[in-house]
Amino acid sequence: MTPNILLITADQWRGDCLGPAGHPVVRTPAIDVLADAGTCFLRHYAQAAPCSPARASLYTGLYQMNHRVLRNGTPLDARHDNLARALGRVGYRPTLFGYTDQAVDPRTTTPDDPRLTTYEEVLPGFTAEVKLPEDNAAWFAWMQGRGHKLPADPWDLFLPAGGRPALPTTQPPRFSQDETETAFLTDAFLDWLPGQPKDGPWCAHISFLRPHPPFVVPEPFNALYDPAAGPAFRRAASPGEEAAQHPYLAYWLERTAGGSFCFLDEGQRLVADWPEEAFRNVRATYWGMISEVDRQIGRLVEGLKAAGAWDDTIIVLTSDHGEMMGDHWTLGKFGYFDQAYHIPLIVRDPRHPEGFGGRVTAFTEAVDVLPTVLQAAGAERAGPADGVSLAPFLRGETPAAWRQEAHWEFDFREVSSGRSQSALGLDLDDCSLAVIRDARYKYVHFAGLPPLLFDLQQDPDELRNVVEDANYQAVRVAMAEKLLAWRSRHLDRTLTGLSLTPGGPYDARA
Repeated sequence: MTPNILLITADQWRGDCLGPAGHPVVRTPAIDVLADAGTCFLRHYAQAAPCSPARASLYTGLYQMNHRVLRNGTPLDARHDNLARALGRVGYRPTLFGYTDQAVDPRTTTPDDPRLTTYEEVLPGFTAEVKLPEDNAAWFAWMQGRGHKLPADPWDLFLPAGGRPALPTTQPPRFSQDETETAFLTDAFLDWLPGQPKDGPWCAHISFLRPHPPFVVPEPFNALYDPAAGPAFRRAASPGEEAAQHPYLAYWLERTAGGSFCFLDEGQRLVADWPEEAFRNVRATYWGMISEVDRQIGRLVEGLKAAGAWDDTIIVLTSDHGEMMGDHWTLGKFGYFDQAYHIPLIVRDPRHPEGFGGRVTAFTEAVDVLPTVLQAAGAERAGPADGVSLAPFLRGETPAAWRQEAHWEFDFREVSSGRSQSALGLDLDDCSLAVIRDARYKYVHFAGLPPLLFDLQQDPDELRNVVEDANYQAVRVAMAEKLLAWRSRHLDRTLTGLSLTPGGPYDARA
């Protein structure tokens, strides 16, 4: 029987913050059960940040260099195939609960199309059962239907009873654990599931917003973790010392205010100026948000079992990108540090119990999800993809040849404001970087700024840039050559396998 497909994404989730990864504090019992019933990929990396670029890679199977979604608001070129379209061609009706954050290609519509005013449109090929963009309108309406009297500013629901604090606390918001946006989307899926035909496969994408900011979580999750517990933050001795590492890092530290992450009275205060207690409070809250998502994932699993779909459904659980969460004196997703790109991936294919409980330490990437799902569903992408199917790992096998590195890209141009270009003295197309990271070294190449090199064996916290160290010059050259070879190998190949000959077009990839 053709399998059902359930793709679950939880936004801004670090790859080290779950039980199967061995986190010393965070508890994820439902995810632990799912990982034991599937395969967990422990060195899985996003291809880009923030949300739109990262999801473009997830949905198209293409590196950023090929799909060219650079920032939230960059249109996704309509010529690119994607997960939903490919599954639709083999009989699925891909259904969305949440959001995909893909901006429409303006060349495919008229100038008065309201979709041209937002980056939060639905990926072509999906039917939105519940659309939950950033304005949260659907969730606010649901809360009102549950008897909540919405304040004049509905976002005040996230404030603790005492109002806006000056700095992050672990106080809960004005709603319960059964009323989060995560619970709302879970309820919607569980209401939808019984209506799906039993004689044909379904496809659902549940796109949870959390643990994305605002960093607020209801009881009991707000008090689940002691802020004093947990490892030390990975960072230099001071923000000034951190900023000395690289001009782009200095720029980020000098512009990142707390108000974009928490509802604070002192919202314009720089995150880098927070005291230790504030960082620990926001981290404990973030961990609580992960456990809140874990609870809802448990409900999804139980719902699938109750509907008799557990053994007929391929489940993919992942994220779009990670979160710095206090490391390097900052929050959010940006730049080149592992914390912003290392993400979870768990895949359960019920047809391959031989892979259950597997823990994969090979480097895998977000672009691998599309070919994995399409192969399992008997579908094909129209045109080349950059990822590789993870099917051998799901069968408990290790491929004879597999990548030895992870790669990602980050574009920091600010198209409408030009702020980063002005601050760093760069042209628009100079504002990008590419990373190659293997088991020991990480090399970061900027288009318009100096490169970086880290010896992760000697410096796992990425605090010492050795790119100018004479002892590392051979490594620098080798890593730069590998990065160049990776880019050369994966540049757009749509027509590169074709040749027009006297006998007609010849396709070398056929």
